Amino acid sequence: MLISELAKTARISAKTIRYYESVKLIPPAQRSANKYRFYSPSHVERLRFIASARSLGFTLAEIKEVLAARDKNIAPCDEVLETLSHHLAEVDQRISDLLRLRDAIAQIRRVGSTLPKDDVRGEHCVCYLIKAFGETGEVVIQKGEMSDV
Repeated sequence: MLISELAKTARISAKTIRYYESVKLIPPAQRSANKYRFYSPSHVERLRFIASARSLGFTLAEIKEVLAARDKNIAPCDEVLETLSHHLAEVDQRISDLLRLRDAIAQIRRVGSTLPKDDVRGEHCVCYLIKAFGETGEVVIQKGEMSDV
């Protein structure tokens, strides 16, 4: 199949396919007499694996290692499980960070809604809370001089 057909079948752009070929993630295509690239069904499967791995957060280097092992008839399962564990830990950390951010935003919104809304200079309104948060990393509550992480 031609690159346009491969792109449509694998749901990846032709430009991405060419790039993956240039970095040796997929084997080079056969060339027809008119120099067009000609791909086999095995390219489709390999590209689908690459796309799935990318959607799970695998880097191209990690994918390349997995594919290289498979190309040598070595099962990369242990390596893949280790990579998945690493990515799971990263996702858990991002979720934790996002929950802290969500709490900070909710608190700034809650406290900010009680402050004056006509403070053009931003010294006694929600803008002050945002500025203070950027300086301290904490939600600073003006009334009562309390702070909360």
